[in-house]
Amino acid sequence: MTTALITGATAGIGAAFARRLAADGHDLVLVARDGKRLSEQATELHDRHGIEAEVLAADLSTDDGIAAVEARLSKPRKPVDLLVNNAGFGNKGRYLEVSMADELTMVKVHIEAVLRLTSAATAAMRERGRGGVVNVASVAAFVPRGTYGASKAWVVQFTQGAARDLAGSGVRLMALCPGFVRTEFHERAGMGTDNIPGWMWLDADKLVAAALTDLARGKSLSIPDPRYKALMGAVKLAPRGLLGGITSKTGRKYGPK
Repeated sequence: MTTALITGATAGIGAAFARRLAADGHDLVLVARDGKRLSEQATELHDRHGIEAEVLAADLSTDDGIAAVEARLSKPRKPVDLLVNNAGFGNKGRYLEVSMADELTMVKVHIEAVLRLTSAATAAMRERGRGGVVNVASVAAFVPRGTYGASKAWVVQFTQGAARDLAGSGVRLMALCPGFVRTEFHERAGMGTDNIPGWMWLDADKLVAAALTDLARGKSLSIPDPRYKALMGAVKLAPRGLLGGITSKTGRKYGPK
């Protein structure tokens, strides 16, 4: 039985990964800030699927929190076979409207934590000759959208570059780029979602199923829905100036995750 570690595991895409992997028989290490909520989730998944679910309360905006997860990923006993770097958040407001402290926290969680946790996991996986990493980015990576989009673009570039460097090692890395998903993400950021067309919303469980299929196929980039594949194809053809104007007006009211 393999073990998967999921950050941001208590809600949204992270919780969907936890449900699917538990149903498939994988043991779990659940990581988030809320220890009580983690314990309730672990108990529910254990009772429903008979798997073991460890709880690791950690704040990935802090060095101590990142170090705690790094330490678990590096443990030789009950090694982690799949890492899902899902923890993340959005800031409401345009550039210079968001405080520098909040901008730097986003960089810490979206970039530094992803780099450090991916490195800790893949170093151990390469020694064993097997393993996988899913780094959750966003379709915002492909459009001009401030620190959020820039950090997610970094996740995509880093993951695909690392996947290339580790080719042939038995370790797979994939950047997952969803669009709008009905989660707590927008509510926590104070972002309105009333103007988002219904067709743009994705189901978290279906998204995870598609992502795991893409990982098994060896893809380094997953845009797990035909609607968003088509939309991102159109984005590549649109003038950058036009995209910048659109995303500067709408990207801070609601942001894809």
